[in-house]
Amino acid sequence: MFSLTCTKKVISCACCSFMLISASYFEESIKNKVKTKNQLHINKSLLFIGLVFLFSCQPQPGKPNKSQIPNSKLTKTYIDPAQGYSQAVAVEANGIQTIYISGQVGSGENFEAQFRDALSKLFKTLENAGATFDDVVKYNTYIVDYQPAYLDTFRTVRKELLGDKDMPASTLVGVQALGRPEWGVEIEAVAVVKGGK
Repeated sequence: MFSLTCTKKVISCACCSFMLISASYFEESIKNKVKTKNQLHINKSLLFIGLVFLFSCQPQPGKPNKSQIPNSKLTKTYIDPAQGYSQAVAVEANGIQTIYISGQVGSGENFEAQFRDALSKLFKTLENAGATFDDVVKYNTYIVDYQPAYLDTFRTVRKELLGDKDMPASTLVGVQALGRPEWGVEIEAVAVVKGGK
């Protein structure tokens, strides 16, 4: 697909000038009652080329050009680093901070205990990153050997600890295994806050 995007005012002015000249030449030819089809065809071609230049030199809607995008410094903050990973990484740009929370695993004797513990660890990591669960925009829950019976427990505990209004996007996935045999539940999340919160 041919696409010409001009961002310089000079080029835009040149396109407009070419268009005006083409239109003027076409109008003058009609006034002088051009006799040959060949001359009329040339005049129409010039007008068409002028229109193409005029519209191709306009900014593309929805696509900001590089001059419209502010230069922003991207900063990363590593929260509670461990061997080979961090519990969270906060990335800030343009006054917005996105916090990526590593999977928080729960411990306990059954699914409910592990789910509660994993959420507790998620809350603590969010706090250490300067956020709360209200700032979470997406979270994923991974459950080993998932059974449909877990869904009622999942929903009950989730409503008790997280509420049920203005909830983030969520994915619940049944998996065969996690990193260690004793891990049965893992929750990861993404939160967004105003920078410097």
